Amino acid sequence: MERSKPDTPAGERKGLARRAAGAPISWGVCEVPGWGFQLGAERVLAELAGLGLTATEHGPQGFLPEEREASRALLDRHGLRLIASFVPAVLHLRSPREAELQAVENAARALADAGGQVLVLAAATGRDDYETAGRLSDDEWQALLEGVERSADVARRHGLALAVHPHYGTVIETGAHVERLLEGSGVDLCLDVGHLAVAGSDALEVARKAHGRIGHVHLKDVDAGLAERVRARQIGYHEAVRAGLYCPLGQGASRIRETVALLEANSYAGWYVLEQDVVLSAEPPPGAGPARDVERSLAFLTALGA
Repeated sequence: MERSKPDTPAGERKGLARRAAGAPISWGVCEVPGWGFQLGAERVLAELAGLGLTATEHGPQGFLPEEREASRALLDRHGLRLIASFVPAVLHLRSPREAELQAVENAARALADAGGQVLVLAAATGRDDYETAGRLSDDEWQALLEGVERSADVARRHGLALAVHPHYGTVIETGAHVERLLEGSGVDLCLDVGHLAVAGSDALEVARKAHGRIGHVHLKDVDAGLAERVRARQIGYHEAVRAGLYCPLGQGASRIRETVALLEANSYAGWYVLEQDVVLSAEPPPGAGPARDVERSLAFLTALGA
């Protein structure tokens, strides 16, 4: 299907800011058990909308109400539209694949019912965390590619686009993994600048090689020293995020400016999701903590398109 395109009224925001969206993970809301203090949807969506953002990703199961009308009413109350859901699934192992595909089906149905556009698929390891990925055999790669294509079929049946998300601690982490995915399948990519950087890959180079097949973008900046320690297994991924692995755009080592310029030059017309994963130990004062960092990222992106 046609890739998703923002349609925010021109009178509200200008330039790249028109295509900026938020994500609950920037407020520490995560699917990983024991991740940290979990803020409620009312607080997160109110702060997200208060920054001038008009779109959000779904967040983990349970963040938004399960009932469609209640979920839409909550989003409408904050003037937000739902654009995407992050859906991890174990697809490289054939034995649990049918159950995993059913979970993808359920997530796709819920996203479509809520008016979403993009199913963001992560190739999960089967663990509940993102600490290790491991290597796949050729047979497991073949199973993964088959599962990804079947997930794309699921998304299409529900009127959604599918974009596969390279993510640290999954079986698709690096630029080399992305190349194998693109060569072995017809799916599009969710370009996550930060996760590629943590895995030791250059998101700008990945964006060049994936030209024409980038369906969704997650923007996050990265502390290079912490990323290096994660790759060297000197510090765990969760511990690194808690220590500030991801930082507001323009304050880290990711090549955000160059990557966005390349995407715009190549006519990328989709969303830029501001996604700086954090771990909270307690509820911050209203308007403080994550909201301020997202505000800094939005200001950086807005300036790029000024």
